[in-house]
Amino acid sequence: MRFLNNTNFEFIKSRRIGFALSAVLILIGIASLIIHGGPAMGIDFTGGTLIELKFEENVDIQKIRSVLQGMELGDSIIQLIGGQNQVMIRTPNKNVEDEAKIGELVENRLRADIPDANFEELRTEFIGPAVGVDLKKDAILAIITSLIGILAYISWRFEFRFAIGAVVALLHDVLITLGIFSITNKEINISIVAAFLTIIGYSLNDTIVVFDRIRENLRLIRNKEYHEIINISINQSLSSTVITSLTTLIVVLFLFFMGGEVIHDFAFALLIGIVVGTYSSIFVASPILVEWHLTSKSSTKKKYKRK
Repeated sequence: MRFLNNTNFEFIKSRRIGFALSAVLILIGIASLIIHGGPAMGIDFTGGTLIELKFEENVDIQKIRSVLQGMELGDSIIQLIGGQNQVMIRTPNKNVEDEAKIGELVENRLRADIPDANFEELRTEFIGPAVGVDLKKDAILAIITSLIGILAYISWRFEFRFAIGAVVALLHDVLITLGIFSITNKEINISIVAAFLTIIGYSLNDTIVVFDRIRENLRLIRNKEYHEIINISINQSLSSTVITSLTTLIVVLFLFFMGGEVIHDFAFALLIGIVVGTYSSIFVASPILVEWHLTSKSSTKKKYKRK
């Protein structure tokens, strides 16, 4: 199925508007990060306590959530595992003097506030701040390594200028997503890092589809200017790009609205990534090729005049 056939949108002529919009979004995100003192890190990175409980009967997770909110422990993550009667609680150790007793405090409060709930403790684990620091380093390393690998791969498959365009677009997507998370005050945990890596992979796939068409047209079209060939290529791949984005977006929307609280933020990150990634493949990655070409052409002319 194809639609948006024979389009002739002037994407390249509008590239400065796209650059300005991207710059504004990134700067707003950076300002939010500065104001908040960095991204809000979850207990995976800051440390906390993991408690796993097994109830005799199915449990109302909302009741447990209300009890923990009353304890003012911070933003706890509560999820059902292995059915409707097994609960995993991950909570930061806020407002508690003795961190070793956090599990006991939670269990005692649950028994007091929900007297008809009979349960047993399966495990209680303390995640220290040192472990959180190591996880944070590993997460940053994973993102940086993936970007370096992408730079090397695209340089080999296409040209170095294509690789620069792709990596700048990916950094653009991650920064905007991170900025929106800061503005909405959502926490960054391991699952969100996984979402960032997924966004990188999705956006890269979108960009390579356009790059493939650009490379093909650069060989076939000889009577057009460089920027015109880029614009033609974007229009020719527009149908594929939009269809891919829409179908993926539909799935993620179902996850966002019906997947439950556990994967809500993960789906939210993917929603932002799909929209921003589609935008960047058209208005960031490809226009960078034009800017690179114009800069190289200008440099060549200057060298020629000096000679």
